[in-house]
Amino acid sequence: MAIDRRQALALLGGLAAVPYAHAGAPLRLAAAWQQEDGGHRIGVLATGGALTVQHALEVPTRAHGVHVLPDGTLLAAARRPGDWLVRWHPGRRVEPLWHWIDATRSFNGHVIASADGRWLYTTETDIDTGASLVARRDARSLETDAEWPTHGIDAHELIWDGATLIVANGGVPTAPETGRVKRDLHTMDSSLVRLDGRTGRLLGQWRLEDPRLSLRHLAWNPGRTVLGIALQAEHDDTASKHAAPILALFDGQRLRAVPTPNAGGTGIHGYGGSMAATQDGWAVSCPRANGIATFTPQGEWRGLVPLPEVCALAVNGRQLWAGGLGSSLQDALAARPSVHPHAASLQGAQLDNHWVGLG
Repeated sequence: MAIDRRQALALLGGLAAVPYAHAGAPLRLAAAWQQEDGGHRIGVLATGGALTVQHALEVPTRAHGVHVLPDGTLLAAARRPGDWLVRWHPGRRVEPLWHWIDATRSFNGHVIASADGRWLYTTETDIDTGASLVARRDARSLETDAEWPTHGIDAHELIWDGATLIVANGGVPTAPETGRVKRDLHTMDSSLVRLDGRTGRLLGQWRLEDPRLSLRHLAWNPGRTVLGIALQAEHDDTASKHAAPILALFDGQRLRAVPTPNAGGTGIHGYGGSMAATQDGWAVSCPRANGIATFTPQGEWRGLVPLPEVCALAVNGRQLWAGGLGSSLQDALAARPSVHPHAASLQGAQLDNHWVGLG
């Protein structure tokens, strides 16, 4: 049976009495969100009972992926097709550094840094051709130093694997004049690519058997031996979309989709949001299903943890944190997670896909 928002709220009501602080000290989370009045923010959220806003920066449009440097500096890129990138240190009286992209390019929502912090890497799209690329940028100035093709379109999240970059090409065709509107889905070409982190040379490319599955968000298992990829189905007919898998696994040689048993019955709708992994297994947020799809480390289906309009996921130690609309879960994979209601400053706010735990 599908879990709708009302049922998810009722199930969470049974957890409301679980004490907040039993699992340890408060946690701080780097995040992006949209306020109830439509304004967009990035910043730091803190627990210790209710989830509150500790620091916030207003941004021009919706932010997506956030990345935190060792000194606490927060990086964020606008959601595709985005035109801004920002570097900001919450809590310091230093003006944020903004970068507005050239008119021939657009940001695709994700930015990460090199291990030494010298370089930033952003996924972008060439407006004229539609081809995707990774831009290597100077971490101080945010200016582009080099550009490398991702050998696909709609590049989304990127992640390090030692000295190489792994990039998810979502493969969904769009056009500059229509922004995020999807078109010609029969020509989809989603893939996972490995690039040399110094030169951008293509070292490998992998595709799923079903071309209508878009590879989006990435997370390593704790041993960094298997990569989990959240999937979003783009089939024309509803039945195929609802039955589609939302998780793929990559072991460095083989990319395979993981079945989601009775997907239509559980209301997953073929839509995976954020991606996370703990010692207990894989987790994919499913906002359209009002829950977190959970799998064993081997990719076997476990079930759906209810949380209305859940989107953001973060791992802190052995615990999975999940952010929904109005409340968030601590240790979401436990038999009885702790519920953190959102404070007044977050009432009605919509959390974006990505959290980063700050301890």
